[in-house]
Amino acid sequence: MNFELDEDQQLFRATLREFVDKEIVPVASEWERSGRYPAEIVERFKELGLFGMTIPSEYGGLDLDRVSYALVFEEIARGWMGVAGVLGSHSLSAWMINQYGTQDQKERYLPDLASGARRTGIALTEPGAGTDLQGIQTRAERDGEHYVVNGAKTWITNARHADPMPVLVKTSDERPAHRGLSMLLVEAGTPGYTVSRDLPKLGYKGTETCEITLQDVRVHSDQLLGGVEGRGMQQALSALELGRVNIAARAVGVSQCAFDAALAYAGQREAFGRPIGDFQAIQLKLADMATEIQAARLMTYWAASRSARAEAAMAKYFASEVALRVTMEAMRVHGGYGYSQEFVLERLYRDAPLMAIGEGTNDVQRLVIARDLLSGAVKVGW
Repeated sequence: MNFELDEDQQLFRATLREFVDKEIVPVASEWERSGRYPAEIVERFKELGLFGMTIPSEYGGLDLDRVSYALVFEEIARGWMGVAGVLGSHSLSAWMINQYGTQDQKERYLPDLASGARRTGIALTEPGAGTDLQGIQTRAERDGEHYVVNGAKTWITNARHADPMPVLVKTSDERPAHRGLSMLLVEAGTPGYTVSRDLPKLGYKGTETCEITLQDVRVHSDQLLGGVEGRGMQQALSALELGRVNIAARAVGVSQCAFDAALAYAGQREAFGRPIGDFQAIQLKLADMATEIQAARLMTYWAASRSARAEAAMAKYFASEVALRVTMEAMRVHGGYGYSQEFVLERLYRDAPLMAIGEGTNDVQRLVIARDLLSGAVKVGW
C-alpha cells in the first residue's frame, strides 16, 4: 500500500506550489478586501492549462488523474480559497460535458473550455430549491426545434463568465420527479438570459456568485446535454461527486494554511518570557490540528483515487469539518491578532464554512454515506 504521490504528481504539486506562493499568496488578502477580480490569476490558470483539468488531451485538456485534480484545489485554496472557485464549477461542468455530451457538443465546446477561451459553471440551485433539486421550478417547454426556458437560479459561481452555462430544468412532469429533469447548455448572450445581481457573501470572495434569471429564453434542442430528456438529475449528481473531491481538497488547503500560520506564530509570539509554543495548551492544539489535517488529506486523496459516491461524501464531510475546527483553533492560538485583518486567519475563518455547505450540506453527505452503508454499496474495513 503506497501512501506517497508518484513522481509526476510530486513535480506537478511543486509547480503548483511555486505558482501559488509567488503569484497568489502575496495579493490574496489585499484583493479579497478590496473586492478586486483576480483577472491576472485567471490568465495564469489559462497559461498553466488548469481550465482543461478534466478534459481529455484530444480536445487540448490536461486530462489529470483524480489525485492530481485534488492537488490543484488543495494548493490554490492554501493561497486563496476564493480563486479556487473559478476552477471548481468549471472543472466539474467540463467533465460533465465530456462525460455526457453529444459528439457535436464535445467538439463545439471542449477545446475552448480546455484553453480557458470559454469558461463554464453549473446552474442547479434555485431560490426555493437547493438540497432538493427535484423541487426546481425552472421550466423548459418544447416549441418546435427550441426549448423556451423560464425560471431563476441562485448561488451560481462563474455566472458572469460562463459560456455555455449548463442549466438544470424541468422538461416534463413525469414521476418520479427526477425523470422530468434535463440539462440545457445556455450560451452567453442568449436573449432573456440575465445575470441579475452578485450576492454579498461572508467569505469565498474573488469569484462572483450570482443570481440568474431566464425569461422566455429560447435554446435550440441541440443544446440538450446528451440529446436525451430526463437525464439531468443523473448528470448533475455525478458531476457533484467530482465537485465533492475538489471541496474536500479546498478544505485541506485552507486547514493547512491556518495550521502553518499557527505553527509559525507559536514559535514567534512570547508570553511570560518564552515562546507560547513552549506551553502545553498550545502544543495540544498544534498536535490536534496536525493530526486532523493529515487525516483529511489522506481521506481526500483516497476518495479521489476511488471515484465513488460514498467515499467522496466522506472526504467532503470530514475535511470540511476539520477546516471549521482548525481555523477556529488557529485563531485561538493567535489570540486577538487572529481577529485582525492584518493576519490571514480571519479570511480563512470566513472561507471555511462554505466547504460544509457547498456541493451538498454535510448533513446530506451523512445521509449519502448511511444509505450506501445500509444498501451494501460501500463497506467500512477490508
